[in-house]
Amino acid sequence: MTGSGFGGAGGLAAHGSLGDPASVDDPGGPLLPRYGEATLAEVGPSLLGALGAPGEANTLGLPSARRACLLVIDGMGWDLLGRHQDVAPFLAGLAARGRWLSAGFPATTVTSLSSLGTGLPPGRHGLLGYQVRDPRTGRLLNGLHWDKAVDPVAWQPEATVFERAAAAGISAIRVAQGSFEHTGLSAAAMRGADYWPANTPGALVASTAEALSAQPRGFAMVYTGDLDGTGHACGSMSPAWRYQLAHADRLAEQVVGALPAGTLLVITADHGMVDVPASMRTDYDHVTELRAGVALLGGEPRARHVYAEPGAAADVLAAWRETLGAAAWTVSREQAIDENWFGPVDDRVMPRIGDVISAARGDSAVVATDAEPRESALIGMHGSLSPEDQRIPLLVREAD
Repeated sequence: MTGSGFGGAGGLAAHGSLGDPASVDDPGGPLLPRYGEATLAEVGPSLLGALGAPGEANTLGLPSARRACLLVIDGMGWDLLGRHQDVAPFLAGLAARGRWLSAGFPATTVTSLSSLGTGLPPGRHGLLGYQVRDPRTGRLLNGLHWDKAVDPVAWQPEATVFERAAAAGISAIRVAQGSFEHTGLSAAAMRGADYWPANTPGALVASTAEALSAQPRGFAMVYTGDLDGTGHACGSMSPAWRYQLAHADRLAEQVVGALPAGTLLVITADHGMVDVPASMRTDYDHVTELRAGVALLGGEPRARHVYAEPGAAADVLAAWRETLGAAAWTVSREQAIDENWFGPVDDRVMPRIGDVISAARGDSAVVATDAEPRESALIGMHGSLSPEDQRIPLLVREAD
């Protein structure tokens, strides 16, 4: 996988066909993200570079423009789009000329939106999953629900893509559901934008068009989460998911039709999804071997941060490897860092990583039915280093 533009060595030919998705039963090793080349962390800087912001590397080779819209369709994996392209003709048509990127690890909304919002890999922005340990308190921080005692700016102090856009004279805009405006995640990873709340698909299209039309130079990040929610509740292979993908397809088509002429539209996602059957779920709360020596269980079912009691890390690693076997890639913190799972890791971020990291293989997961009943009941899950979790679209279209 390379980061060089479209249609050549870095285009679709280097990434496989949309109609030939990878199998969830991939027998090989994990799909390690190529940070610095073709992950979500390269999208924001590439867009700013395409808009002429000084010092921003357009690694992905995006076309130059005065305005740009980044449409993020939560949960729309490249492989899922390939399987269901018959109900999404507009998106599939773009994908035929597009490519896929890696989400980054873990492949989950908190981490991926932070990579998009900061232009940094997870090891630098430090939002390393759905739940991670706060080293100061020893408690888990939920990145979606946040803890008001944790300062989001202290947790993630680097300048965001929106702050960098504004500093370059480019109007920075976010369009998303109104309830997301003042969350800890927004403050940590997406601060600095003019927020346009939009609680329906129609409002999302209208607000995006109005916001960008008013700016001679502008960048808007537009987010919709309905497809992800449908996959979690109903499964990504369900009729409900296919109907929702058709709605996402129409939304994308409406967005490009409403944008000012010449606006660069980039469409991506934050992760893919895997449907996890009951037979492939290991319940941490009811497997003694997994709990021995563990102080905290973080992450989510397909990407676990396991925090060991002092002195117990080696035993915990051995127990998780023996118990899960081929159902997961299970490594130590040190191995995950050495193998670049998170990209370069800042010193302030390192203590947030689990002593043991376990990434699900195939369609497996480690649930916790007592401690996490809602998360454990989901059908569609994500987070791991499998192709299904990691591969997401990068689709490009210029508005007429």
